[in-house]
Amino acid sequence: MQKWIARTSILGGLGLLLVFSFFIMKESVPDKIWIVQGKEENFNFHVPMTGVVEQEGLEVFGNQSPTVDKEEIHVDLNKDFSMKSASQGSYSMACRLFGIFQVKEVAVEVVEEESVVPCGIPVGIYVKTEGVLIIGTGTVAGTDGMNYEPAANIVKSGDYIKTINEQVVKTKEDVIDTINQCGGNPVVLGVLRDGEYIELKVEPVKTGENEYKLGIWVRDDLAGVGTLTFCDSAGNYGALGHPVSDMDTGTKVLMSEGTLYEAQVAGITKGEKGKPGEVTGVITYLDQFKLGTVEENTEVGIYGKLERIPEQLQGVEYCPIAMKQEVQKGPAQIISYLSGERKEYEIQITGMDYSSSNVNKGILFEVTDPDLLELTGGIVQGMSGSPIIQNGKVIGAVTHVFVQDAAQGYGVFAEKMVEH
Repeated sequence: MQKWIARTSILGGLGLLLVFSFFIMKESVPDKIWIVQGKEENFNFHVPMTGVVEQEGLEVFGNQSPTVDKEEIHVDLNKDFSMKSASQGSYSMACRLFGIFQVKEVAVEVVEEESVVPCGIPVGIYVKTEGVLIIGTGTVAGTDGMNYEPAANIVKSGDYIKTINEQVVKTKEDVIDTINQCGGNPVVLGVLRDGEYIELKVEPVKTGENEYKLGIWVRDDLAGVGTLTFCDSAGNYGALGHPVSDMDTGTKVLMSEGTLYEAQVAGITKGEKGKPGEVTGVITYLDQFKLGTVEENTEVGIYGKLERIPEQLQGVEYCPIAMKQEVQKGPAQIISYLSGERKEYEIQITGMDYSSSNVNKGILFEVTDPDLLELTGGIVQGMSGSPIIQNGKVIGAVTHVFVQDAAQGYGVFAEKMVEH
């Protein structure tokens, strides 16, 4: 009996180890690989798997298996190899364990080399929500002197009110006016929750003459300071490197429209252990300070169109975008205007993560530049989107800081930002 239990434990442990190893190997190879047309791109995943690649239109160098049939190339992913294609197109690589068990399918995209202007300037971001965002519920005092929580356990933080009694609402004022017109009768909220539209009935509380409340806290816009990452010759831009998120709910904001403004750095609070620092900016919401539109809020940043090129970027040269396989451990630079002028600050790339679960944390780095450490303590809030340069190419953008060590931070790969 004891031997049977011991064998079962060993087998169970081996099973868990195999599952864990399978997961690690799966996450060690990216879901998508970009290679530049006509250029030989090098890869070194170092996982004990075989990649099976279509032969037509795609060349593989370095460690081809001796068994190469007419349609496929077998690649040892535990060794260095390189790929090249003379024409743009989409291919696929099947990753197999022991050459048998399918682990994942990797998309291989051959693209034209893209160049952008690496920016690094602070910008003001203003967005309006798609519907009215609920950030919480609370207690309201009725005219009878009693306290009520009419919306508790009905609505949730992060819900977006789209309609009230089938009437479209777009602003906080719309919500207040519509509730006051209900005469105390129950109202039906049309709410978007986690991408699903649902209807919720709530009974308002009379709080004054012709005044009724649901006991919900709402928001219909957000504003803040971030960093412009890049722009191209057509005026398209990318910024932040991560989504605009609501500070109370922590969720990515569903936006209807937005505007990009010039911003001036008013002050910097240095980062300390356990306490992230921040950049304080001044934004003037006037047309003459408008830079462009905010059209998309994605997991890897915000995107839109510049109506004019900021003065600070006049004469700044274009840089090519690096593919993730070109990023190396070692020296790199962050471009920033925090000091009032364009500067390149030295950092060290200390690691890369290709897993799809952490798209905003693909690059791990440490600030080594004494001037930046003196100015900010490392990475602070408001620096998100600052371009990262290595070997004359844009390799990524700053996204996060280590709370316990402001000198260390994360970045998103540039190829993810331009691919969005």
